[in-house]
Amino acid sequence: MITEGQHSPPRLSEPLGNRNVSVVIPTFGRNEVLVETIERLLALDPPPAELLVMDQTASHAHEAERELASLAEAGRIRWFRLPRPSIPAAMNRGLLLATHDIVIYLDDDVVPAPDLVAAHLAAQRGSAIVVGQVLQPGEQPVAGAGTGGSAFNSSTRGEIGEIIGCNFSVRRQAALALGGFDERFVAVAYRFEQEFADRARRAGHSILFEPAASIRHLRAPSGGTRAYGVHLRTARPNHSVGRYYYLLRARPAGWLMRLLRSPLRAVCTRHHLRRPWWILPTLLAEAGGLLWALGLFAAGPRLLRPEEGSG
Repeated sequence: MITEGQHSPPRLSEPLGNRNVSVVIPTFGRNEVLVETIERLLALDPPPAELLVMDQTASHAHEAERELASLAEAGRIRWFRLPRPSIPAAMNRGLLLATHDIVIYLDDDVVPAPDLVAAHLAAQRGSAIVVGQVLQPGEQPVAGAGTGGSAFNSSTRGEIGEIIGCNFSVRRQAALALGGFDERFVAVAYRFEQEFADRARRAGHSILFEPAASIRHLRAPSGGTRAYGVHLRTARPNHSVGRYYYLLRARPAGWLMRLLRSPLRAVCTRHHLRRPWWILPTLLAEAGGLLWALGLFAAGPRLLRPEEGSG
């Protein structure tokens, strides 16, 4: 295990197969499902050349801690403990620490298709950013879902405008040139992937959707963003701040109207219709998220500096 601030390379075993691919797994609050995800990735043929676990969990269950330590000691994973939970910060650290040309980002609760790594690598020959198929619980691939949208269970290959953080790959140098991911996206970091996608497209990069690079997302009931509670049943702004920061930062078409409508849309749900006592807490969460986002926007984006990726 390597803690934040240590940069010496770990003792690695012989290359595991594909020398061009690093897999980065940001993780928070996960135990058994994290270990199972790692084991599935290590069993791929070919597996990634290296697997970096960016661990934001303060304390694992004993068995998970033992398994992770054993895998790290054997050189099968590179295990980094980070001091604070932040999805974009963990992804940026993984980007800096990766030693291979292609970086695949995966969630910590997934079942990869057998040719996941090979499919990402093949698609990377045509695009610096590749989004893989994501099957949520109960979903099956659907044909002809169209391009340009966010139907990540599609079986149709083509150019799209969005990224889903649980299964995508980037060329390392291209991502570094873009400054990585904006660490002003805090808490659940909602919409941080879209802000990165917008920046990449403005820089001339296309985003390719490759259904052959498929995972099944388990949506583990605890840990991850679920550690922040259910957005429909909280007055805390952790779920709303990212949406407001994205609108202020990226300013997509119609951003101002979307920003003004957001509080109303947040309470126009079946949940609030059936439980009207949650309307006030939700509006408080929206107000808190907007104020928080305004402060983040005033501070400016927090991106990687060019010199951070040079060595």
